[in-house]
Amino acid sequence: MASALYNTLVAWADDQLVLGHRLSEWTGKAHVLEEELALANMGLDLIGQARNLYQYAAEVENGGRSEDDLAYLRGEREYRNLLMLERPNTDFAHTMLRQFYYAAFMQRFWEALTGSRDERLAAIAAKAVVELQYHRRHSAEWVIRLGDGTAESAARMADAVDTLHRYTGEMFDTNADLQALIDDGIATDPAALRAEWEADVRSVFERATIAWPDQEPPIQRGGRNGIHTEFLGLLLAEMQSLHRAHPGQTW
Repeated sequence: MASALYNTLVAWADDQLVLGHRLSEWTGKAHVLEEELALANMGLDLIGQARNLYQYAAEVENGGRSEDDLAYLRGEREYRNLLMLERPNTDFAHTMLRQFYYAAFMQRFWEALTGSRDERLAAIAAKAVVELQYHRRHSAEWVIRLGDGTAESAARMADAVDTLHRYTGEMFDTNADLQALIDDGIATDPAALRAEWEADVRSVFERATIAWPDQEPPIQRGGRNGIHTEFLGLLLAEMQSLHRAHPGQTW
């Protein structure tokens, strides 16, 4: 059970770290200062969640590694994040749709996890769910604004849907480690959240005048097994460069 808990904590932490880094890439580039601050704050929320999960994972592993070791000193194939989260920002429409897809799922996931019989995990979830409520609300507002905006913004949002929707199915997958935690009352079955997530997304799409895909595209998956797109290697090269250049340093 310790191995299953460690592997699952690391996968969840990788999700938050990778997406938090993607949001940090908007610093100095957002179209207005207020939105730059919002993106930075959401990124900080996610990195804070990653820290809590990595710290717990390091304690469970009990192998002398720290949260920094787990974040910065693993190779690409050792990461277990969802593929959607490592995709490049592309433009603001892609960023906001990705954030909405993920936040609409994670808000519900953290809410369910507050009932975990693992008190440490329940406490992490209780803090995170408040943050994800804001992430979901903020990104949904932008999806609506862009989808029901100008011809240019609507076209960009339609392109984002065409690109990203195929990655959403991976959020609801369950592997052997997660299933063991579900059976033990520690984790939540993500598949049980799919109907509510889809109803939420469809409602926002309707307000945004965004068409739901006529045919569900084939699910793109592999991240939970360490099979990633080319984008993760580039992200890690930038994110890990300082720590690897100065090993053993703290700041």
